[in-house]
Amino acid sequence: MTASEPPAGLPRAVPEHARLYLQPIPVAMADAGPARRPLAGGPLAFDRLRVRLRPGDVDLVVAVDTVLAWAAGIGGPFDASVRRWLDRLTAPRANIAGLTLDRPRLMGVLNVTPDSFSDGGAFVDTDAAIDHAWAMVQAGVDLIDIGGESTRPGAAETPADVEAERVLPVLAGLSKAPPALSVDTRHAAVMRAAVAHGAAVINDVSALRHDADSLAVAAGSGLPVVLMHARGEPATMQDDPVYDDVLLDVYDFLDARIEACVAAGIVRDRLIVDPGIGFGKTLAHNLRLLRGLALFHGLGCPLLLGVSRKGFIGHLSGEPRPAARLPGSLAAMLLGLAQGAQIVRVHDVAESRQAVTIWHAAVTGGPC
Repeated sequence: MTASEPPAGLPRAVPEHARLYLQPIPVAMADAGPARRPLAGGPLAFDRLRVRLRPGDVDLVVAVDTVLAWAAGIGGPFDASVRRWLDRLTAPRANIAGLTLDRPRLMGVLNVTPDSFSDGGAFVDTDAAIDHAWAMVQAGVDLIDIGGESTRPGAAETPADVEAERVLPVLAGLSKAPPALSVDTRHAAVMRAAVAHGAAVINDVSALRHDADSLAVAAGSGLPVVLMHARGEPATMQDDPVYDDVLLDVYDFLDARIEACVAAGIVRDRLIVDPGIGFGKTLAHNLRLLRGLALFHGLGCPLLLGVSRKGFIGHLSGEPRPAARLPGSLAAMLLGLAQGAQIVRVHDVAESRQAVTIWHAAVTGGPC
């Protein structure tokens, strides 16, 4: 194949300003063809890519070898860009808080708030929160995410000192717990204090944008950081969210945040990305992100997915009670695993552990 004879649908030349996106089509390793490539070092593989250019009207699924030959025919920076994409899509992800990511990991939700959308008030008492954490440990959780501020749609901001009063006693009480502990916060002061109390991961729904000091605190902590996409503030994020292309727009946002973090001294291997299902998205946006989730492996970071009990499940199923959305939560989680998500954030640990174990055994032929 030469640059003058590209495969059907692929252009002979690509403008310098065009942005390339390569979305792998994941399958079980055994089901991929002989030219298969491992997906991010996990149990899945791919031998086809959905190729998109923006701006442009290119949007088609092509064999990986065909994409490589097309890029080689064009040459120069474009060829290098395609190879960089493939390197990031295939490279195994670094361990996070002592956890390998060659199999799915469960992040258990521990809301120590009076007003979270699903279980607000259930664990606001420190002893109740610690007891629930230990129950999650017994159920097989890998990581516990402790949050002291509700960021549900419409929520008002919680002052950092109030948030710290909720979170820090729980962190202190769980300092000897077997799983790693994550702090779910947008406030630099809470991040700093949580690190001193044993947090091993920082999870920021604002991708370190809400607080001007967050980048520096996260960089200085040396800890892994979850960067989540959200549109605006929780109080207004569901007010008519609009995107040009939600999948590509969220990808570009996370790519830019990774670059900002790297510039601030946070190495890429410490970064985890989360597309932010339900945070400033309509039902159609959420479903589009779930269908195209594998695109985010092109960022070269572990992929976290949080779908547990969320509003889109209630909208589709007609179930208004968040705690009654377990079947839909498991279905959405398994869809994410089939797209290669390495970490899933869940409320119902025992049920999620069972579902993950069966999925992993079916995909690999062995236990999880």
